[in-house]
Amino acid sequence: MRDDIELDYDYLMQKALRRMMYDVLTLVANIGDAPGEHHFYIEFLTHAPGVQIPDHLKEEYPERMTIVMQHQFHELTVDDRKFAVTLWFKGKEARLEIPFAAVTSFADPSVQFRLRFEPANAPAAADDETPAEPDAPEADTEPEQPAEKNQDGADIVSLDSFRKK
Repeated sequence: MRDDIELDYDYLMQKALRRMMYDVLTLVANIGDAPGEHHFYIEFLTHAPGVQIPDHLKEEYPERMTIVMQHQFHELTVDDRKFAVTLWFKGKEARLEIPFAAVTSFADPSVQFRLRFEPANAPAAADDETPAEPDAPEADTEPEQPAEKNQDGADIVSLDSFRKK
């Protein structure tokens, strides 16, 4: 038996949940629109490695930004590391490219579904590698409360409440 290996369940859970977000966005990209009443709020770190957004948006949102993908989003593309989408801000079209590792929250208010992610550092890209997974969560983040209520009254459960201290 090997005692030098420890299973990092937090990392594995974050990886699985980011994969779920990838699957949802891939489905929407293939359909060409969000089905039914589904729509998405996606919060991300604007300064994270690989994030590409127009300069005026970086100035307006120097830390975090939440985008809404509902009625007016176009050209959604998804790959193993990132997604890109065209949105409009104050009447101006903007193309955004967001690595999954930069996403801190993904929500679909139509079904009261929300995921929160620990900030992750985007791994270095290598063309010949298998798809990269986000790095393990940063250790210096403060744990959140086990559950809180969002605007719609839905419970938001943080994975931090299940972590081994």
